[in-house]
Amino acid sequence: TAHVKVVCGQQHLHETAKHIEDLGLKAEGKLICEPSGRNTAPAILLAALHILASEKDSILCIFPADHIIQDQNAFHDRLKAAIALAGDGCIVTFGIQPHYPETGYGYVEGGKKVSHGALALKRFVEKPDLATAQKYIQAGNFFWNSGMFAFKASVILAEFEAHQPELLGKMRDLYRDDISISKEDYNQLDNISIDYAIMEKTARGVVLPSDFGWSDIGSWKSLYDFLEKDADKNVIDGDVMVQNTRNSLILGHDRLIAANYLRNMVVVETADSVFVSDLENSRDVKSFVATLKNRGRTEFQRHRSVNHPWGIFKLLDRQDNFTAAELIVYRGASFELPPQTDGTYHILVVKGQAKISAGSKRIDLRAGETFTCRATANVNIENVAQSNLQLIQVELTMVSGD
Repeated sequence: TAHVKVVCGQQHLHETAKHIEDLGLKAEGKLICEPSGRNTAPAILLAALHILASEKDSILCIFPADHIIQDQNAFHDRLKAAIALAGDGCIVTFGIQPHYPETGYGYVEGGKKVSHGALALKRFVEKPDLATAQKYIQAGNFFWNSGMFAFKASVILAEFEAHQPELLGKMRDLYRDDISISKEDYNQLDNISIDYAIMEKTARGVVLPSDFGWSDIGSWKSLYDFLEKDADKNVIDGDVMVQNTRNSLILGHDRLIAANYLRNMVVVETADSVFVSDLENSRDVKSFVATLKNRGRTEFQRHRSVNHPWGIFKLLDRQDNFTAAELIVYRGASFELPPQTDGTYHILVVKGQAKISAGSKRIDLRAGETFTCRATANVNIENVAQSNLQLIQVELTMVSGD
């Protein structure tokens, strides 16, 4: 674990650090932060520059964080082969042996045999229709594109120099050892995948055929396929009641879901929205996300539940003259109430013990006690107990006619 680095977006930085620490590891030095998402090529380039600046010319193994690998022994075997190939100067892509004609994945075509069981990389192909996917299965030299790679840091930089010199130049200009790159500058980088940027152009590419129980969990259908099912072939989590329902994925978060006579469906309820689809077409959720973004909907711009370094902010209600929220403050953490131009804050301690600092005042609050201040004040709230602090925060604002 000493050599594991995680590239993540600014919005996921603190949550990712907490996950690392929950594993009993130190997050310091393991995180490489992107100010914004610009696809896989900039992310991998940023990681390669970081590795070369802090370590020797290491071999980088690139793994998306949300993939499932069920056969660890087979995976370790392929990983050893990939490292050997990368050491020889190859750019390795793990090609997953397809077991059925999947239309939701891209494919890679392998050519002549090279060393360590790998094949020369002939081409990448986009997600095919069903008839084309069936032909790929029959051909025997097409593999699912896993998005997992292995290569030397110096080799991938040389490929960027050859095929994406403008991107490399811009990234080098932006890069600092502390990874303090502004979002505005980072957004000027090309939004391009590593496949388009490098893999479709390089002469160093090889495909390593792999079969280790892989799934990218890229849709609700693939999540359903992976999870354990009940006697009716349902996957159910949360406050859910079902009757006469089969082969469905139903996930509740805040509210009761009552499902009747569903077949091959997905229902996902969150604080922001509810998604309902047949399982086979559940990948189409991406088009809804794009529509929400284009329409400027608050469900896309601002989630009701937001993770912060200090804890969790969960919006309960928002009206013209007030905002109500539940706050969970982690043990030993503190935060500042965001100052406003007018109005008042009202804080109720539901569970735990809080220390309120407002100017020269210091107030200790326990469960059932409240604190009120003007929203213009500088107020710090600290969790001084040995467990999480739970608060209800109500912000009253002045509106015309008050």
